[in-house]
This record gives sequence, C-alpha cells and structure tokens, in this order.
Amino acid sequence: MTDLLERRFWVFDLDGTLTRPVHDFAHIRRELGLEPDADILSTLGALPSPEKEREFERLDELELFYAAKTEPATSVVELLMRLSDRGCRLGILTRNSQPVAIRSLRAINALEFFNPEDVLGRDEARPKPDPEGIQTLLDRWQATPDQAVMVGDFRYDLEAGRTCGTATVHVDHGVHPGWPELTDLRVTCLSQLVEKL
Repeated sequence: MTDLLERRFWVFDLDGTLTRPVHDFAHIRRELGLEPDADILSTLGALPSPEKEREFERLDELELFYAAKTEPATSVVELLMRLSDRGCRLGILTRNSQPVAIRSLRAINALEFFNPEDVLGRDEARPKPDPEGIQTLLDRWQATPDQAVMVGDFRYDLEAGRTCGTATVHVDHGVHPGWPELTDLRVTCLSQLVEKL
C-alpha cells in the first residue's frame, strides 16, 4: 500500500468519487426510455442515426441538470491539494461529457487542480471500463501504469484501472457489493485516503 500512496499520477472518476452521488440513474433511464438495468452509453451508442444523436443530446441535458446540483465529497479539496502539493499529476476519466465534467469540477471548487485537457469525457476516450482514457492520460504525462492510481466508486472504474495495469482505489459508499478482486485499497470516504497520505 505504501507504494500505491507514493505514486505520482492519479486518475479520478468524478460522480460519486469526487462528488457526492446525486445522479438518479433510474430517472435518467426512464427519461431516455431505457430498461431499468440498461447501460446508458452502450444502449444509446447502438441506436441508429439520427435517433442516437437526439438521445445523446437529451442525455447531455440531463447530465447538465444533475451537474447543477453537484456537491463536493467530504475532503475532496484537501485530497487534491495534498496530491498537488506533492507534485502529482491529476486527471479525470468520466462517462459524462467533458463540458459537464468541467462544470461539476467548477461547482465543487476543484477545477484549479486539473488541466482542462486532462479532463476526459466520453467523447475524448472510449467509456470505462475501457482503459483507453487512462492510457491516453499516461501517454500525455509520459508515465507508465505502475506509476499511476485509478480512483473510483464503481466496478467500471476499477476494471479500467486493473486492465490498464494501474493501482486501484475503491471509494466504497456501501451501495455496491464491492469488488475486492479489482481493488488494491478500499476506503469509505476520501478523508480516509487523505489520512493515509
């Protein structure tokens, strides 16, 4: 664990990791006419044009609605400040669009810790669990997976990190069953991660 905490390249999921969970995915699925357990991005991505474009526009509207309600996770600014002070590079990999992610980061007073080009949304990289976004950031930073950490609250975050070869931190809010096989370090809140640093 010491090695993990000393790594210099940190990639974060956004919703539910750096922010308090406010997205009502059941509501989003209903608004988009999707099945209750459907993966939103892959289902919309499989639609024919122009329906696909129309539904993604609607998804953008819904995400902006939730971004306006975004609240910071406890200790998020303290964590980012501590990593930044140590000279760490910080990135975001989210299944949201980049404009929504930037708006959310601004809302939680965390945008200053990220270069805008290091905030990757679904249009900048294939959505998690695909590791492309992590690899894109590592290539940009001239870093290797064994120098990096992926931090997230959901299986897709951890799968992306594990597939890429980074260490993984699961921010476990007790909502999901947990994925110990994908997790190098489990915390229940960011303040626990701050304490370990």
